[in-house]
Amino acid sequence: MKKLLMIILMFPLVAMSQEAETHLLTLTEFTVKQGHAAQFLDGVKKWKTCYNENEGTDSWSFWSRVQGESNVYGVSGDMANWAEMDKEDEAGNACRIVAMNFIMPHVEKAVNNITKSIPKWSKANMSTDTELVWVTYFKVKDGALFNEVVKEVSGTLAAEEGEPRGYWYGFMGGGPEAPDYMVSETFPSYAALDEDDKKDSPFAIYKKVHGDKKAKEMSDKWMKAVDKGWSYLWELNQDLSN
Repeated sequence: MKKLLMIILMFPLVAMSQEAETHLLTLTEFTVKQGHAAQFLDGVKKWKTCYNENEGTDSWSFWSRVQGESNVYGVSGDMANWAEMDKEDEAGNACRIVAMNFIMPHVEKAVNNITKSIPKWSKANMSTDTELVWVTYFKVKDGALFNEVVKEVSGTLAAEEGEPRGYWYGFMGGGPEAPDYMVSETFPSYAALDEDDKKDSPFAIYKKVHGDKKAKEMSDKWMKAVDKGWSYLWELNQDLSN
């Protein structure tokens, strides 16, 4: 929802430098109170109706998290640059009371993040038939080493398969528990996940191309670079997206 959800939740943002050929992705995760999922989703529906009736121009994707604890939902939206945050969102302001009355009473916790795309590691074109996104998050302890490994492995994948497999993003600030990076892979269906399981892993391909010794060196660097990693599958809700 770009900046409109930021306005609703009143979280401040700090302007940061822009980079050519990148875009910003806003992410808001809502942890919904136990037993309140139906009311929350109805509130989001009311918000969307209000926003469009007020001729709002922002677009967003609404997601349901498949695994993990609690009912967690996500909203993502693209921005070309930080300057879009300066634009007045009259529709968002007009519908703020809807969010406060019908969405926020059912929310246990909301977390906002902004990420910047990393084109040099990513697929060139966004998928147009996405129904599912598998997102892997990384907390990094050595950024330079992490960059070296991802660049090397992504380059090998691109050489072997024509392009990298996913879309990489770096997190722009955030709390102490916020990830540093994430990579998302898109799928048109759950059946496509079964097909994806048949593929060799990126490191398996790297090993096949560069041999055991080079692969072991890269694996050791990865272990030194990454503090922890985790992943979730997110399912797109077309009705609540805009």
